[in-house]
Amino acid sequence: MGISSTCFIPLLFLSLIAGCAARPLYPLPSKLNIHKQPLQTSRPYNLAHRGSNGEFPEETAAAYMRAIEEGADFIETDILASKDGVLICHHDVFLDNTTNIADHKEFADRKRTYMVQGVNTTGFFVVDFTLEELKTLRAKQRYSFRDQQYNGKFPIITFEEYISIALDAQRVVGIYPEMKNPVFINQHVKWVDGKKFEDKFVDTLKKYGYKGAYMSKEWLKQPIFIQSFAPTSLVYISNKTDSPKIFLIDDVDILTEDTNQSYSEITSDAYLNYIKEYCVGIGPWKDTVVPVANNYSQTPTDLVARAHALDLQVHPYTYRNEHQFLHFNFLQDPYREYDYWINKIGVDGLFTDFPGSLHNYQELTSPVSKDNRASKLLHKIAVLISSNGKV
Repeated sequence: MGISSTCFIPLLFLSLIAGCAARPLYPLPSKLNIHKQPLQTSRPYNLAHRGSNGEFPEETAAAYMRAIEEGADFIETDILASKDGVLICHHDVFLDNTTNIADHKEFADRKRTYMVQGVNTTGFFVVDFTLEELKTLRAKQRYSFRDQQYNGKFPIITFEEYISIALDAQRVVGIYPEMKNPVFINQHVKWVDGKKFEDKFVDTLKKYGYKGAYMSKEWLKQPIFIQSFAPTSLVYISNKTDSPKIFLIDDVDILTEDTNQSYSEITSDAYLNYIKEYCVGIGPWKDTVVPVANNYSQTPTDLVARAHALDLQVHPYTYRNEHQFLHFNFLQDPYREYDYWINKIGVDGLFTDFPGSLHNYQELTSPVSKDNRASKLLHKIAVLISSNGKV
């Protein structure tokens, strides 16, 4: 099979850090028809939230490749558009929090104030920079308490580069792209062919062969979930692609960006019945599924049960290992949190900043793992008995 993923990925990290401006960093997906280990579908999905961004700056090639190395089933990303209409991977519509834009004095006059989801927001916005300009920036960690050693090492990547990382993995790895802030993007970016942001998003997926309903042969070959907080965008693309879609649900006090609907409206039985015609699941903020008071998890709501009754999957976000995010119930132990959500709440997938942690938990607690450990223990006992003479 050649170089293993555990050897190959760290080497590629080094090449990324060193920089390689003379050639493209990301080739087109492999055309080789090789057999790959299939996607696991027997347990809740490990969804690498912006890659392994607990270790590397979010939405970078390094974060995604690390997540694949650590066993993620899907790598998740947020899709925005540059000034010249290129789709890129970046969470915020502004660049201030996760890039070194402040160090680029040549862009000092680009600071703007825009209305973003009803809030006047000032900063350096992706829609005011061409892809070439965005590529001069480097990513940095969002949180100061995370590892800072990779700040300034990795560039922003495009949607196509992200797809290439998934398709070039040595096993089947799904993608989980979000149509991020579509209202804002369509207001500020115009394409010469008259298409919308959502059209360009779907066109890119089709270019790389993503198609097929959930669990179809085509889907299992190239797994994907399309996500958005904007229900009208999900409805709009439903006639353009049959790939499965997830409706994201924000905090209880935040209205939908396109329809201005409240949390109570979009989590009602009537609305869930409506959205299931277009989506296979929902992605709620986990603290709305299980409310929190004084950093203690409270009695769970019935949202998961009601969604499951309608055959909707539930993929909550976001699970993080640090004590700043773990509720006291879990005694600072992310494995306890995973156990609670998987075995008590019964979710179908988990967005995590630490896919390696979730993978290790699932491996340790899987029936196969338990059987293997028991078998190894019996073997050791047999060896000990035989080494001490006949019985």
